[in-house]
Amino acid sequence: MTSTDLTPPTQAPPPRWATAQPWVSTVLRLGVAGVALAAGLAKLTDIPAAVRAVRAYELLPELLVRPVAIGLPVIEILVGVLLLTGLLTRYAAVVFGLLMLVFIAGIASVWARGLSIDCGCFGGGGATDASLTAYPLEIARDTLFLAGAAVLVRWPRSRFSLDSALGLVDPA
Repeated sequence: MTSTDLTPPTQAPPPRWATAQPWVSTVLRLGVAGVALAAGLAKLTDIPAAVRAVRAYELLPELLVRPVAIGLPVIEILVGVLLLTGLLTRYAAVVFGLLMLVFIAGIASVWARGLSIDCGCFGGGGATDASLTAYPLEIARDTLFLAGAAVLVRWPRSRFSLDSALGLVDPA
């Protein structure tokens, strides 16, 4: 046996993604949290506008308009708080992603039916002049938010999160 046979094998450095992933997920988690909180707080602080926004989509029976207008921002705020704290990140990202799918479908439906509304995504909402609509941009924006949520569903491990502190996600 030579002395080289007794040396411990050298470890390869971790792949770049393994090093970057928790930081990428942290940035996405905090960004998506900010979006959810901003949207929810804007709606919750102006319930009449939220009701107008939900009604303008012409998708729900009138009986459900007010409960949805109140419940939606509560869900957005809850998801935002969970993502901000990094608690149950994967589940919060799933809910956020589902919300984005519903919003994309709603905006596409309004666009296809020729309605002219402000989406009410960050407050406001209701009927508006056709020249003020921006459906393609709103759908593109929500698609990017959906992609961010998908990354968090796949890779929820992030820095400065309660999930990590409580051992709720794999450390690697």
